[in-house]
Amino acid sequence: MSTIVDQGLKDRIIEKLKSEGLTVGQASKEFGISRNTIYGWLRRKAGGDPSALEISKLRRENKELKEIIGTLALDSERRKKNS
Repeated sequence: MSTIVDQGLKDRIIEKLKSEGLTVGQASKEFGISRNTIYGWLRRKAGGDPSALEISKLRRENKELKEIIGTLALDSERRKKNS
């Protein structure tokens, strides 16, 4: 059985996906809305520009890569000091 979701809530969820890097899974749990429903909103909202989902994934990946680079840089500095 489907539930009608207020447009304001849809927009808020999509904005959190785009700006905060919230995953669809996290949004699903936080707002109690199925993943498929959220993916459907993103599909309909996508146009010629990258979709909100793509942007969110890229932001999350970028953050993870920065963390990896930071960790590697720290490890490298520690090895230099210990040598």
